[in-house]
Amino acid sequence: MYSTTDFRRGLKIEMAGEPFLIVEFQHVKPGKGGAFVRTKLKSLFTGNVIERTFKSGDKVDKPNMEEKEMQYLYLDGDDYYFMDSTSYEQQFIHKDNLQGKEDFLQENCDVTVLFHNGKSIAVELPNFVELTVAKTDPGVKGDTASGGTKPAELETGATIQVPLFIKEGEKIRIDTRTGQYAERVK
Repeated sequence: MYSTTDFRRGLKIEMAGEPFLIVEFQHVKPGKGGAFVRTKLKSLFTGNVIERTFKSGDKVDKPNMEEKEMQYLYLDGDDYYFMDSTSYEQQFIHKDNLQGKEDFLQENCDVTVLFHNGKSIAVELPNFVELTVAKTDPGVKGDTASGGTKPAELETGATIQVPLFIKEGEKIRIDTRTGQYAERVK
């Protein structure tokens, strides 16, 4: 069990059988009354953020969590198949558990899968992935690096905004945390 003195950003706790991630916390010691901890918690099941206040010294459960390094293999319907890098066991994860990250998944991409009580609940991609631009409008003479942006469809089917000078067939680096163009790969 964790006490409120153990709280820090990124700590995973369990309340009512659901795992949460501490996004923000603040220890408050008012002049009158007992101290307390004000927190913002993100549900690892739904992604919703809630605010919760704990009395100083309150205890919360440790979630039964496990992280595994896995490799993305293929898509079948709405199920994404991954292989455990150590035991070579295959497991599928439904599209809903990827929370929009499926746009940047490539075959043979290494990811970290988070399990709660043996059930996969989240997939963490590398911070940056390199993908090829499959379709975009051609650039016009005079387009510069400091100019505007245009939509580009990637090899995975995702559409993001890229600078005007990017052409079809070019490889670009994308920040998976924000889903935005980072740079052109040479």
